[in-house]
Amino acid sequence: MSIPNDMSPDLWEGFDQLDPEQITGPAWDEPVPITARPPLPTFPVGALPAWLGDMVRGVAEETQTPVDLAGCLALAVVATAAGGRAKVCVRGNWREPVNIYTAVALDPGNRKSAVFDLMVRPLLAAEKALIELSGPVRAEAETTAHLAKAAADKAAQKAAAADPALRDALATEAIELAQVAAELRVPAIPQLVADDVTPENVGTLLDQQGGRIACLSAEGELFDIIAGRYTGKPNMGMFLKGHAGDMIRVNRQGREAQHIDAPAVTVGLAIQPEVLDSLARIDGADGRGLLARFLYSKPLSLVGSRNLAPDLLDEQVAATYAKQLGGLTLALADWTDPAILTLTPEANTVILAFQKVTESRLGKDGSFAPIVKWASKRDGAVARIAGLLHLATHPEDGWHRPIEGATMAAATELGDYFTAHALDVFDVMTAAPARDVAYTVLTHLHASGMDGFSKRELFRALPRADFPAIGDLDPALALLEEHGWIRQQPLPPRSGRGGRPRSPRYETHPRIARPA
Repeated sequence: MSIPNDMSPDLWEGFDQLDPEQITGPAWDEPVPITARPPLPTFPVGALPAWLGDMVRGVAEETQTPVDLAGCLALAVVATAAGGRAKVCVRGNWREPVNIYTAVALDPGNRKSAVFDLMVRPLLAAEKALIELSGPVRAEAETTAHLAKAAADKAAQKAAAADPALRDALATEAIELAQVAAELRVPAIPQLVADDVTPENVGTLLDQQGGRIACLSAEGELFDIIAGRYTGKPNMGMFLKGHAGDMIRVNRQGREAQHIDAPAVTVGLAIQPEVLDSLARIDGADGRGLLARFLYSKPLSLVGSRNLAPDLLDEQVAATYAKQLGGLTLALADWTDPAILTLTPEANTVILAFQKVTESRLGKDGSFAPIVKWASKRDGAVARIAGLLHLATHPEDGWHRPIEGATMAAATELGDYFTAHALDVFDVMTAAPARDVAYTVLTHLHASGMDGFSKRELFRALPRADFPAIGDLDPALALLEEHGWIRQQPLPPRSGRGGRPRSPRYETHPRIARPA
């Protein structure tokens, strides 16, 4: 309420006795800042070995997608080749398997399938080669099993028809042959990658494939399955143990028991950003640590600014990628006991310095406090990445060499990248949904410098792409009012003459109308 200049002397009488807030409105408190999200770092392609980095750049250029997508998938692909076949010995009994979980958030229309095809196709070619190489072995095992069962059946028939005096000895022989036949196993057809798979199927595949399997997909359906698409309740135990390498023992009635001592599941997904927002609502996903196991990436989409005539992927780059990845996959395929990758003193110094930074930021006032569960696994994730970079650098004999300091430094660079993205992902999961739109409105109010506005006026001034309907302003206005940037003025009484109700009016904080 302001004092008009033409107020008559009679109306002035007693006006000076009014509460100042009745004249100018309540005093403004200091508003709570609403800031823009900081820009996220781009995937550090230079941290990858040359053959892998060249492929990531080439795929990103041809598909006109952020390098983050191909970069994260490159790590997942190498983890598919090496998962379950190597562990990093950091120090003492601290050992990290080299399987990882990655999730890249990109809107539809970003050619995720094309990137997956280019990055995963050589891995499927290696899988096909493993199938061909295992053919004679499987044929021999099938024949041996068939003959053993036939011998056991024949011995059982002979014992059943024998004279009582000979029956006990023949029965003993039949039992021994039956035990031999039961213990024979025919190797499963090799499989490296699965797509639409239930947790139960993951357990079966782990049992059949020597304790390892990868779930690589250009969609986020895996999260729907974990959330209970088929069971009606979350089922994440297999993925929790498959990341940590914890022993799995499955005994279900009517099924053969499944025993996996050191499971290694690798996950590489490209999902829509909305899926990340919904992850926190999966019952137990945060509390049980599923969310903390993923390495997240939220790159900026290039849609709208893509080069329509990009350079195509160099054939030599693609051939080298296929050769190196295939060679690593085939070299490690038959390992039963994982290779132990040790660190050089320089590498140990690098990761120890990284650990100290992590530890110093985990306290309640530290910058990692909002992601303490994720950050508690940060050092282990860096050790896993270091193992992958090491094997990719030395695909022929990396298991005979220690991890060097430069490789560990590259892994810490990737660790910092994933940390920045994790901070943003978890902030979005826990922040008020209106935060980003509120910041858009606040930015407009600052730019216009207005000291008041109606809701209808504001709606007309804002882009329709951000606010298709006037009701879309409500969450933003409510948050701005809660944070002390605006306050709604009382609506005047209705005249009783009908017509459209007046649009609500708002005052703005002096910091908006008269910025410092």
